[in-house]
Amino acid sequence: MSNLMVYSLLFCCYSYAPFGFAAQSLSMDKIRIDKWLWAARFYKTRSLATDEINKGRIGVNQQTAKPSREVKVGDTVTLLREGLLRTVTVLGLSDVRGAAPVAQALYADTPESIRAKETYVQQRRFAKEPALSIAHGRPTKRDRRDLQQAQHGWDDRWSASID
Repeated sequence: MSNLMVYSLLFCCYSYAPFGFAAQSLSMDKIRIDKWLWAARFYKTRSLATDEINKGRIGVNQQTAKPSREVKVGDTVTLLREGLLRTVTVLGLSDVRGAAPVAQALYADTPESIRAKETYVQQRRFAKEPALSIAHGRPTKRDRRDLQQAQHGWDDRWSASID
């Protein structure tokens, strides 16, 4: 375990009041999944985390979760965000939202999740942005007149069908 992870886990348990973190009990062995997702910085607010859980995009130990579901150290949490299925293992518990390095110490991505994320990033890098396919944007007045004139002239065209 790296020094940053050890420090982060210790910082999580023995919080420092001047930074705005409340004291946490060392006996915390379970916490609600919505609180943990918020504290681990997967979602900006608890209500966003609750909404995602209610939509069925969050699972704990291969089971669909409810917002009141409790997680403990060692549980596997799956998140579906932006088309990417992310699987993380819970390493620590916190009910306060701290700094990003502290939040990242609360979980570890599985190797499959890391590979899937690399593949997803690679696909996004080489995929063409849909908005770039629009060459000129909104048609001008002149373009609209040309289109209307062309469409009006289509009625006069001959057809290959026998009348």
